[in-house]
Amino acid sequence: MTKIDEIMTETPLMADDRPLYEFLHEITARILDGGFITKEEALQIGSLDRNDALLLFHHAQKIRRLFRGEKVSLCSIVNAKSGACPEDCAFCAQSALFSTGAPVYGIMTPDEVVERAREAKADGAESFAPVISGRGVRHRKELETLGEMIRRILGETGMEAHGSFGILSREQLQYLRECGVTEINHNLETSERFFPSICTTHTYQERLETLRAMREAGIKLCSGGIFGLGETLEDRVDLALTLRELNVDTVPMNFLHPIPGTPLANAAPLPPLTCLITIALYRFMLPKQEIKICGGRDKNLRDLQSMIFFAGADSMMIGNYLTTAGRDPKQDWQMLRDLELDGGR
Repeated sequence: MTKIDEIMTETPLMADDRPLYEFLHEITARILDGGFITKEEALQIGSLDRNDALLLFHHAQKIRRLFRGEKVSLCSIVNAKSGACPEDCAFCAQSALFSTGAPVYGIMTPDEVVERAREAKADGAESFAPVISGRGVRHRKELETLGEMIRRILGETGMEAHGSFGILSREQLQYLRECGVTEINHNLETSERFFPSICTTHTYQERLETLRAMREAGIKLCSGGIFGLGETLEDRVDLALTLRELNVDTVPMNFLHPIPGTPLANAAPLPPLTCLITIALYRFMLPKQEIKICGGRDKNLRDLQSMIFFAGADSMMIGNYLTTAGRDPKQDWQMLRDLELDGGR
């Protein structure tokens, strides 16, 4: 037996006895032709061994290049209102129910937010999002302050104005749309089945209602999740299926950065290759969506951060996160140059 025969004999087989490369080629061709993969196929992809990761990434890149090109979108956020949140999300440093030492302060002024937006633009971000803690916008004055932030981000920096404001009513969303917001983040976090394990103070349906109301208001949907909460592979797949059904525009993928004082403080971090395989899985399941790598990137991927684009991502958050520090944007720009990807400058 020749060496190549030995290698081909060792080629992994799928459940139907097809070689892995044949399985991936077939479903990639289907996606490139406008089709979708099934839940069963998604579970098979998510179960691939780390030794098969490079073959998976090869096909994920094909999908990214056709539907998203070589352009990498960059965004940045500011923690515009921090802490004192009445919700009990098990991963969150800002819940008033946990003792985490996270900063607590009321809503920033529009002047402060615009200054942060200018800094983000200088770092290369194309969009900027004020993020507020809490269940949602509490009263009219707070809503009007957010509206002024949105108008001034647009008017004074020229950046796209996004945001993350919790559970919102149709009237609140319409007001923010009139102020100029183009996209709002509202993560589902995980599957509907697993959601009660990480939050009990509001329901999955409330989150879904906000996303549907956003669509009705003409606002782009930015919704994804956090991985490493203790969810199963099926939970990850079911979240992607829900996002596909909602036809969201942007899918932020966060990887848990355990915060001391939260119920998930001692959660085991996901291995970097598991993170990357999950990114590739989402590219297969959500071929046309912007897949944005956000919180926990530094903590979980470490030296493999540049591999997010080989795995199918086409977007990332730069700068700091909400209560944890991010990487120096200069390092991210060097990474994009080294990969010969277009980050817009």
